[in-house]
Amino acid sequence: MKTEKKHLLIISSQKNLIADLKEGLSLQFIVHTVNSLHSGYSTALKLLPDIILIDQTSLNLKSLKNLGNFRSTHFLKKSHLIIYGEALERSLIEERFNDLVDQIFYTSISTNCLCDELLELVTKDRTLTNYWKDAFLGLFNIMENPVVLLQQENIIAMNDAFRHSFKVQQTEGLKLTDFVHCENKIKVKTSLRNFSRGKHMQANTKTSLRLSNGKIREAKISFSKLDRMIDGQLIMMIHYSEKFKLSDQVGSTSDLVEKCFEENSIHTTFNFSKREKEIIMLLCKGYKTKDISETLFISPKTIEKHRANIIKRTNSETILESIIYAINHDLINVKVT
Repeated sequence: MKTEKKHLLIISSQKNLIADLKEGLSLQFIVHTVNSLHSGYSTALKLLPDIILIDQTSLNLKSLKNLGNFRSTHFLKKSHLIIYGEALERSLIEERFNDLVDQIFYTSISTNCLCDELLELVTKDRTLTNYWKDAFLGLFNIMENPVVLLQQENIIAMNDAFRHSFKVQQTEGLKLTDFVHCENKIKVKTSLRNFSRGKHMQANTKTSLRLSNGKIREAKISFSKLDRMIDGQLIMMIHYSEKFKLSDQVGSTSDLVEKCFEENSIHTTFNFSKREKEIIMLLCKGYKTKDISETLFISPKTIEKHRANIIKRTNSETILESIIYAINHDLINVKVT
């Protein structure tokens, strides 16, 4: 079974040590390297690695004076902090750093043994990856808001509220861009990519989302990084205000849709052809497809095409909803006889 690689940050200037660790751990780890504690701290905040290995043998003890910063930073508390130290300086290292790190290994063990020790650590489920994911997924399905887990624009998982709101079940092949207008797809992709690469942990925006039935809903969207060490993996939560809350009523409360309605009511003849108006009028009188076919002398197949166009133009789900929409917006003149 394929498992997700963990992230290891090595702070060292020893090329041989780095090469040996990469060779021994490449199947289980994505290995990152820096050559100073200062750059190591900045890199650790960006990556949130599972394990941070500080090679004391290539750094003087004075340069490790700020080692405590790794433990005092909230996002790094679950990273496993290790010192690889010179065996001859064991007493001094333990005296200074024993309380600041999780573990200390010395040059008295081979790099192969060091690799084995690191591999054993990530099999104990102590890693940052599991910590953040478990914390989030434990609350995932009980959230009232629609929530999805994203890998760039791809939807990896969705909670029950999202399934209900958007009338979808399967995540396979589903993308966030499936729920936005065509003209916004590139903008959404670019925004997600920039956010995942940026330093901010959270971002908020307002947008219009298209449900699987063609309806449009406006909402406030919150993006949060679940784990910086996994490129592009984000949480997206949808917040519906009372104004935009989903309901079972016909039509939509979206400002975008209402604007479309207003434009349609101004350009009545443009939106409904003469034939479409005739079909709508006969439908209002209770005519079936066969009856309309005989009355207008057109084939049932042609009538079905007109019905489909009417539903599409009114952003409706059924022909009944289209008729209600047309009446409410004065797009047809229904005479009561």
